[in-house]
Amino acid sequence: MQVSVENTGSLERKLTIRIPAGEFDTRVNSRLVEMSRSARLKGFRPGKVPVKVIEQRFGAQIRGETLSELVRTTFQQAVDEQKLRPAVAPSISTTGQPVNGEIEYTATFEVLPEMGRIDVSTLSVTKPKAEVAESDVDTMIDTLRQQRRTWAPVERAAQTGDMVLFEFSASADGVAFPEQGRERVGTIVGSGAMGKELEERLIGHAVDEEFETDATFPADFRIAPLAGKDAKLAVKIVRIQESKLPEVDDAFIATFGIGEGGMQKFRSDVRANLERELKSMLGMRLKNEVVNKLIEAHGGVEVPKGMVESEAQALAQQAQAQAQQQGQAIEANPALYLDVARRRVTAGMLIGEIARQNDIRPDSRRVAETLATIASTYEEPAQVVELYQRDPQLMGSLQNRVLEDQVAEWVAEHAQTSEHELSFSEAMRPA
Repeated sequence: MQVSVENTGSLERKLTIRIPAGEFDTRVNSRLVEMSRSARLKGFRPGKVPVKVIEQRFGAQIRGETLSELVRTTFQQAVDEQKLRPAVAPSISTTGQPVNGEIEYTATFEVLPEMGRIDVSTLSVTKPKAEVAESDVDTMIDTLRQQRRTWAPVERAAQTGDMVLFEFSASADGVAFPEQGRERVGTIVGSGAMGKELEERLIGHAVDEEFETDATFPADFRIAPLAGKDAKLAVKIVRIQESKLPEVDDAFIATFGIGEGGMQKFRSDVRANLERELKSMLGMRLKNEVVNKLIEAHGGVEVPKGMVESEAQALAQQAQAQAQQQGQAIEANPALYLDVARRRVTAGMLIGEIARQNDIRPDSRRVAETLATIASTYEEPAQVVELYQRDPQLMGSLQNRVLEDQVAEWVAEHAQTSEHELSFSEAMRPA
């Protein structure tokens, strides 16, 4: 194999690789013979299909597969020999035909930039710190009670916290909604689901009561003709229900799968879940802090264009999928995500380089613990674990996540790091 390297840009490389045609022919002939021994074709006994027949029927396919495999293996060998680190998959160009006893192909690709030694000792990193208090356990138990509350009709006027079913029609900027009749909707007064103003207008009105009022709808209101508009409304109350919270007794505790241990076991499990969530959030906050500081210090590093474009495309597809889940049809433009993509690629390169320079590798124990944590949020944890173990892409993504956490912790240990005390609620609030 002969290899030549050409720099076609600051990060772009072009490899020209020549392979002896005899090596290709040997591999093709070997596969033809192997297939003749295993193929089952009508009119021939198993294992007795002539090589010539295999050549006639499958020759083109075998040559294509063999060439692809040969290109893959020789390309990897070439970049290893030339000490190149491809950033993206190469673009391969070849006729696949031998010339002067050789098969030639070119591989064009971008490489990761040389960053030099990354010194983190001068970085000022703030590490968040928080603990789960007994009051946080109480708050979570109250939340669990809210999630299991029941609703009962009442005859009194609506008040904050009630679930109110009502009908309305609205007029905004000369547009009536709905065009005919009334729209029937429900909301929990004070939740903001129908907008703060409209929900406040419901307070004090009883079932079957009709009234008119003015209200401004939120800009993100789900009914597009009313979003962000000042409207005149005609409202009729259909039903009012008040909530009833369950008592924290043995029956309530049993709904969480706790048969023994009572309140002590219940509180212990709630605390364990909160501590697991807190640990994850603190790790995420630390990683964000480290990434921000790394980008501030090394934001000028050149990034491969192909990686940025690929990341922008992925972000656009993700935004489009989320919009479709919400019933919106949009065509996300990857160009709008280039800045975010560039930042993410830069962060990934810096974290990867720190890991490489300091021989930081995914800790198998932490990978297993993280997978167990993810699986525990599903009804069938064992199936989730099996899914990850059988899917190299999922497992690779999980290992990368763990590696990022390890690098963030390593940077915090070697930087000028100070701790910042937070309450549980502050720590869990999205940064």
